[in-house]
Amino acid sequence: MEAQFLPEAISQLRGLKKLAEKALAQVSDADFFATLDPESNSVALIVKHLAGNMRSRWIDFLESDGEKPDRHRDSEFLTEEKDTRESLERRWQEAWKVLFEALEPLSADDLGREVVIRGETHSVLKAINRQMTHYAYHVGQLVFLAKHLAAGRWKSLSIPRGKAEEFNARKREPSAEARKAKEGR
Repeated sequence: MEAQFLPEAISQLRGLKKLAEKALAQVSDADFFATLDPESNSVALIVKHLAGNMRSRWIDFLESDGEKPDRHRDSEFLTEEKDTRESLERRWQEAWKVLFEALEPLSADDLGREVVIRGETHSVLKAINRQMTHYAYHVGQLVFLAKHLAAGRWKSLSIPRGKAEEFNARKREPSAEARKAKEGR
């Protein structure tokens, strides 16, 4: 099971990234910075926060505390003059790159090693799970906001409403490869 964990975790994280990016693609530039109320985060701030968190957690993952001294978490929830959609999306891409560069070289033997996040010791496995949960939480927020902001322009990221039976029927149909194999071609 340990040998399966890392590839599965990486696959799930790639899936979260892809889901978020499909949602981001449906948000206009103006809506990227829109908030629903004064206490809510915009899509931009969620992107900024995730990028800041990933950079902090995954740079020198095995060697240094996951809360880097140069991270200023509170500023991740403020829109600053320098924050443009392009700059935040660039930070987003760079942060995911850092994450995958930290995870991909790991082996099952590394899962029991210890890392530190905010002075608290975690196994590598626990640290990865902690971050996956955190990212899934914020990706869910991002998708919700994007769907709300895109409204009538929204294209479903999963099974559209009223299409579950059609989707299930397609999934039950054998693929062309399966039909060929069955026919002995």
